[in-house]
Amino acid sequence: MKDLKNQTISDSQRLTETDKPNDDHRKSSPLSSPIQWIRMLSRKLHPSFVLGVVLVYGLSQGFSIAFFKVVSDYYWKDVQNVQPSAAQLFVGLYSIPWVMKPLWGLMTDVFPVKGYLRRPYFVVAGVIGVFSSVMVAAGGQLVVVVALCCLMGIMTGLAIADVTIDACIARNSIEFRSLATDMQSLGGVCSSVGALVGYSTSGVFVHLLGAQESMALLSISPAAMIFLGFVIHEPREEVRGGNKKTARGKLREAVKGMYTTIQIPQVWKPSLYMYFSLALSISTHEGQFYWYTDSEAGPAFSQEFVGIIYAVGAMASIVGVIIYHRILRDYPFRALLFFAQLLYTTSGMLDIIFVLRWNLAMGIPDYLFVVTEECVSRIINRLRWMPMMVLSSQLCPLGIEGTFFALLMCIDSLGGLTAKWGGGMVLHSLGVSRTDFSNLWVALLIRNVLRFLTLGLVFLVPNARASEALIPVDVENENREDMLEIVPLKENTDV
Repeated sequence: MKDLKNQTISDSQRLTETDKPNDDHRKSSPLSSPIQWIRMLSRKLHPSFVLGVVLVYGLSQGFSIAFFKVVSDYYWKDVQNVQPSAAQLFVGLYSIPWVMKPLWGLMTDVFPVKGYLRRPYFVVAGVIGVFSSVMVAAGGQLVVVVALCCLMGIMTGLAIADVTIDACIARNSIEFRSLATDMQSLGGVCSSVGALVGYSTSGVFVHLLGAQESMALLSISPAAMIFLGFVIHEPREEVRGGNKKTARGKLREAVKGMYTTIQIPQVWKPSLYMYFSLALSISTHEGQFYWYTDSEAGPAFSQEFVGIIYAVGAMASIVGVIIYHRILRDYPFRALLFFAQLLYTTSGMLDIIFVLRWNLAMGIPDYLFVVTEECVSRIINRLRWMPMMVLSSQLCPLGIEGTFFALLMCIDSLGGLTAKWGGGMVLHSLGVSRTDFSNLWVALLIRNVLRFLTLGLVFLVPNARASEALIPVDVENENREDMLEIVPLKENTDV
């Protein structure tokens, strides 16, 4: 066993030393020469892997989630005719499949199907998504419970596909360390472009087809996942009698590693901050959406313009990524998150100004004000979110980095779920309904006060930079050795 460990560590060191950026890599970038950059990634990784990233991040995460957000809002409002507080609670349930990401991650890591760890789960994700989207689109006037289950099924398919491609990226990031940032950049670009297309077209399709019929378009993404499951390259593992024992051992060690790591103060403190920073920022989105589209109390935005608002916000998010990457990436986490949260709280006052119609008193038209507000809030939210994502990746120990990152994303999803349900209860308590928005500004004020209180928890974030190690070396070594003992060395490690 010691020889196996030494051989594996030696192979890892050799891979790290030889996997350095060559001239071809340095000359290729997503901005200066995108075609050459894509070809370089396809040659070094695999064309089907690059296709998988484009389909999952661009079509599934980008387009589908953006399209789903707008269409589902209109579905609850115009088809099901529910109150905004109830819609807010229903939207919170969409987070449950994302809260279950550690479970999906464990399945794709330790439970192969016919010798494959990734391909079958793309197919499963696609089948669930196609069935759910077609069911809600062609099922007629569904009862609320059935409609909610179908919409949660759509999210479940997206979540499983997301976890599966993340596992492929994590594997390739370990084997090709010099390309790790390129893979993240590819995913980020595809997601942003997909979201831009999804938001831009959602309002148009709702206007032409209706909210329920537009749900049928959400079957395109899961159908692509089924196709991906058959074409993505993955070496088949030989099925042996001891595979079940190995799977149980990997599962046991992964759970043990997560339990040990989450108890470390350097890990649970920032994790607790990330949860509360999301949970305390209660969501009033549904109340604001109903007000946006109300012809009497609100500005009565059209379906097409609602999609344009979110599309402009998607472009602003890209600006936020660029600002962070070029200017803020080397600042300490604590200082960066403090000022980002302060700006986040301040920008929330723009919603109150808009709902109280003070913008009209200042001579600013509704269309101009809401687009400006959306851009500002999206940029600030991206500046707040990016360091938390980088921090999450720094908290993952070697050996269980994929599963532990899914656990951290589960904590974030749980915070989002708390925010949505908390916002729904606040809207209900204040009597915000389909026709009464008189207390909507109070809900927004409560949200902003809670955002301000989050500043008192920034001390939980380590005062370290992204380049500094956060996990104790002994913990990383322990997790690595445990995983090496149960994972056999394979010559072919392509994904």
